Amino acid sequence: MAIDTERSLLATASTPHVNGPLPGAKAQDLLALRAQYIPRGASLTVPTIAARAAGAMVEDVDGNTFIDFAGGIGVLNVGSTHPRVTAAVQAQAERFLHTCSHVVQYAPYIELARRLTEIVPGDFAKKTLLLNSGAEAVENAVKIARKFTGRTAIVTFENAFHGRTLLGMSLTSKVNPYKLGFGPFAPEIYRVASPYCYRCPLGLHAPDCGLACMGLVERAIKVDIGTDQVAAVIVEPVQGEGGFIPLPEGYLAALHEMCQRHGIVLIADEIQTGFGRTGKMLAVEHHGVAPDMVLLAKSLAAGLPLSAVVGRAEIMDAVHVGGLGGTYGGNPVACAAALAVLDIMHDEQLPARGAKIGALIAARLRRLADQLPGIGDVRGLGAMLAIELIKPGQGPGGKQPAADEASRVIKYCYEHGLLILKAGILDNCVRALPPLVITDRQLETALDIWEAALRNVLA
Repeated sequence: MAIDTERSLLATASTPHVNGPLPGAKAQDLLALRAQYIPRGASLTVPTIAARAAGAMVEDVDGNTFIDFAGGIGVLNVGSTHPRVTAAVQAQAERFLHTCSHVVQYAPYIELARRLTEIVPGDFAKKTLLLNSGAEAVENAVKIARKFTGRTAIVTFENAFHGRTLLGMSLTSKVNPYKLGFGPFAPEIYRVASPYCYRCPLGLHAPDCGLACMGLVERAIKVDIGTDQVAAVIVEPVQGEGGFIPLPEGYLAALHEMCQRHGIVLIADEIQTGFGRTGKMLAVEHHGVAPDMVLLAKSLAAGLPLSAVVGRAEIMDAVHVGGLGGTYGGNPVACAAALAVLDIMHDEQLPARGAKIGALIAARLRRLADQLPGIGDVRGLGAMLAIELIKPGQGPGGKQPAADEASRVIKYCYEHGLLILKAGILDNCVRALPPLVITDRQLETALDIWEAALRNVLA
């Protein structure tokens, strides 16, 4: 059977099939080799081995098929092996794979840089630096902000996740598994209260709280750090690994105003929220705010390693020649994939599709929450949604986190053909990151499996 036909059949399948206990026989052999040659610190959620993927479907080496609600951790907004992406990759691979953009520049890098400056909000001149990963984007944004301001302090938030490099870990909130035993960490990193409305640090209730938690942030910057010491504030419009916690209405605008008042660079980490995931191309569009720098990665190149820092031209140009770079940053094949992604986003109206998917998922989960007290919260933005599981009536505020139950939901789901992930600072959230090309029938089937898992575990 032709590859294109096989891909089409897999991509349009609406019912997953798990033929028996996981892992299957072929996967068992490969997982034994994995245990022998790959360090145990590299985690694995689903005990199987992928063979191929298309759209929102994944098939393993034993012929089991799954609906993908993980999306490679938010990387596959245009789906797996989109024909336009694979064609762009093949065409560029036939021309050349690498020159290093610092030795001989190439057109795909320049064109992608231009187009990303048009996508990122802000009625001002912008420039783009291309890199390999989200963590590299974070590292370089901090370097640039420090150089531009001449200051050193970086403000981050509770529940934040900004990567696994030394600086990324330093900015990240959760110790286990991301930071445990890996210190000492980078200096001049300051953590402030997060607007986690379900577990408000002030015990208040949105939207009647008047964004009181914003006052905690400004006080910390003025009193504990010093406004003239802060180079940048880095914030996720929806905290991803922290539990899909969206910034409340008005919060980002207030944060932006404070940063402008004190000459602080505002960095929006859109690594997981970008490219239609929240129902708009970028999540900051929901807030009407144009940050000084925006960080992009994950779904930027449909699975190829590529990230970007897009920022005000005067900030981006503050660094001396040679101060920014990397051997593989902005690889031409990855840039070709990203240009195809931007075309797909526009032509297939995927941000609007993200909004529709999100509305359907949210409605289903909120109905379930009315019936299952173990679902403490349903939250997110667009098609970036999660539920927080609790042991109702137990713990502070009757919201004791149900981390074990979340793990059991994940296991039930993959045993029945749905790939889905946990999240949360308390390890008790189950999140949805489906490709935006998922069909309505696939979405309905996936939600049926998720509902069955929740009823099985929580009822």
